[in-house]
Amino acid sequence: MGEQQHVKFPQEVIDEYAALGVDLPALFSAGHLGTRMGVQILEASADRVVGTMPVEGNTQPYGLLHGGASAVLAETLGSVGSMLHGGSSKIAVGVDLNCTHHRGARSGLVTGVATPVHRGRSTATYEIVISDEEGRRVCTARLTCLLRDVTKADEDRVRG
Repeated sequence: MGEQQHVKFPQEVIDEYAALGVDLPALFSAGHLGTRMGVQILEASADRVVGTMPVEGNTQPYGLLHGGASAVLAETLGSVGSMLHGGSSKIAVGVDLNCTHHRGARSGLVTGVATPVHRGRSTATYEIVISDEEGRRVCTARLTCLLRDVTKADEDRVRG
């Protein structure tokens, strides 16, 4: 659960990061939180990031998908898009996330699709639409990330 073995990255992005000794699937894995929540990144580019998350294990006391779980999926997808937009010399740091929850989900997988609203030099904003297995919108989120320069400490953490 949470493994990133089926992520689709553009070849030029894979090559850019590989030349720096960076494993893209590990970098964009959503970390320990994403693993615990079962987040799977299925497709990733600066133009579109798609990922899924199971409802089971991510519910609130009424048995509905927890709004915080939707926020984790949204921030993960928007951050991946922002990082890909910024390139290997930048790190995307979330500075604003808002989520509107439209309906509950009780089972199955939810799928999030992140698309850019704004891609600048120092910030990137993505809209993330999260839908249930029937294609019904569960949540709409917007994430803005600051794009800051990679530091030596960042490089050491990523490379291991």
